Amino acid sequence: MTISTGDTVTLEYVGRLQNGEVFDTSDRVLAQQEGLLEESTGRVYKPLTVDIGDDSVIPGLQEALVGMEEGQQATVDIPPEQAYGDRTEERLGEYDREAFEEMLDDRELAEGFVVEADSGLEGRVTDIGAQTVTVDFNHELAGEHLTFTIEIINVE
Repeated sequence: MTISTGDTVTLEYVGRLQNGEVFDTSDRVLAQQEGLLEESTGRVYKPLTVDIGDDSVIPGLQEALVGMEEGQQATVDIPPEQAYGDRTEERLGEYDREAFEEMLDDRELAEGFVVEADSGLEGRVTDIGAQTVTVDFNHELAGEHLTFTIEIINVE
């Protein structure tokens, strides 16, 4: 059965950056080998199920699945504009340090600290100055060319 919009597809996958680094996978053994288990405690590594057309995965992967068939394997290269977009200066926010620290209550401010805006957008503290705090709201994979190795397990 050829995959088309409206189908539910289950797949195994490995996502890599251009330098070959694995950033995500459905394979628990590979995740352990690559040190991903320590980064995402509690995550269950299993095949991914996607409803084609519901935008639950990045556009480039969604498009690559259409036309494939159960049992088929492929390697797909996805440019930033079909993944998480380019990094932009517009997604950097600068905040008054004192006011920012007050919002943290008893948590300690540090670079890499993850914050969530009122809109639900997640960002990381990238710079702590004497008067200001800079938060980067770009997705951590923004600007990256991604490569996915996929195997279609089931199509419904």
